[in-house]
Amino acid sequence: MSSATSPSGSSPDVPGVPDVPDVPDAPVGTCPPGTSGVEMKAAAPSPGSPGARPGRPPSAKTALPARPACLAYPAYLAGRLGGALVSLFAVLVTSFFLFRIIPGDPVKAMTHGMPTSAEQLAALRRQFGLDLPLWRQFADYCAGALTGDLGMSYQFRAPVGELIAQKLPATLLLTGVAVVLYSALGLWLGTRSAWRHGRLGDRLNTGVALTLWSVPSFWLGLLLIITFSVGIGPMPGMFPTGGMESGGTAGLAYVLDVAHHMVLPVLTLVAVGYAQTLLVMRSSLLDEMGGDYLTTARAKGLRDDDVRRRHAVPNALLPTVTMVFINLGHVAAGSILVETVFSWPGLGGLFYQALSVPDLPLVQGLFVVFAGAMILMNLLADLLYPLLDPRVGR
Repeated sequence: MSSATSPSGSSPDVPGVPDVPDVPDAPVGTCPPGTSGVEMKAAAPSPGSPGARPGRPPSAKTALPARPACLAYPAYLAGRLGGALVSLFAVLVTSFFLFRIIPGDPVKAMTHGMPTSAEQLAALRRQFGLDLPLWRQFADYCAGALTGDLGMSYQFRAPVGELIAQKLPATLLLTGVAVVLYSALGLWLGTRSAWRHGRLGDRLNTGVALTLWSVPSFWLGLLLIITFSVGIGPMPGMFPTGGMESGGTAGLAYVLDVAHHMVLPVLTLVAVGYAQTLLVMRSSLLDEMGGDYLTTARAKGLRDDDVRRRHAVPNALLPTVTMVFINLGHVAAGSILVETVFSWPGLGGLFYQALSVPDLPLVQGLFVVFAGAMILMNLLADLLYPLLDPRVGR
């Protein structure tokens, strides 16, 4: 009878089982050739577990795959860029086919009130490419959009890109100022309401925010015009009813005139926009207030203001960052209803004029600009997430 182990430490000979060559023990702190330290840690059995044998490295087939840290963010970036490109293509498809179902003939709308023969109508359709098959129109539209050519406006007989460039500064001025104001106001009030939730100030802020969030922006704009532009009873009108300037001014007087015209439309946008930011920030911070890390921070002797500013608020910013960047996307899109109510000469009013024809190239171009701004802002928010929370993207 053979002994339990051979002098060399190998397994005893068992009939019908082939001999397995011994693997020399690896020095402490080193990995066998071809095996990474991560694979060793993931695949090695714990001491005393079944199958644990000293001196035998784990098989490469059982090692868990691990993505290197240097490749995590590039992979995350590539995924977000791919999603943005897919969304942009979906916008092109939607903008082309959605506005084709609007009732009305653009050519007849352009020649409304003018004696036009059937031959002249057919010539206009050929000029604007409306006589081509639908698939051909879509192919030409996509090719032009990729090169920056958004077509020729039916109504204004000018390139769509030039029309958008002319109206864009007015929209950026109005909505840019409004977004900065209501984002800062919403973040500040939302943080204070959540930190002192249940008190009178929190209930008052939440009630006002819910009310204003439910109010249509055009209806609130009309109320402000009636109250502060037309006047009620003994209170006279203090602000203009619409437009961007009175004309005939220059220098500092022009700046003050534009600011005077901006008061009511900016107030309308701020009243509706800050409510959404406040509620999102309040809800996000309330979810963080039960965290153990805040209790630990207080136990270390930090003041309540430091706990809120340095620990709670940064961790509650992720949902609010998305909201802020969506609001920044609205800077380019503007507010169609508010600009129309106040006759503001921006992209919103231009979009309303294009829909009334319908001016298909202008409507499609504005839709692409509006949606493209939102896609870009969402992409920037996704790229900012890993900087606020390193766990994102791993």
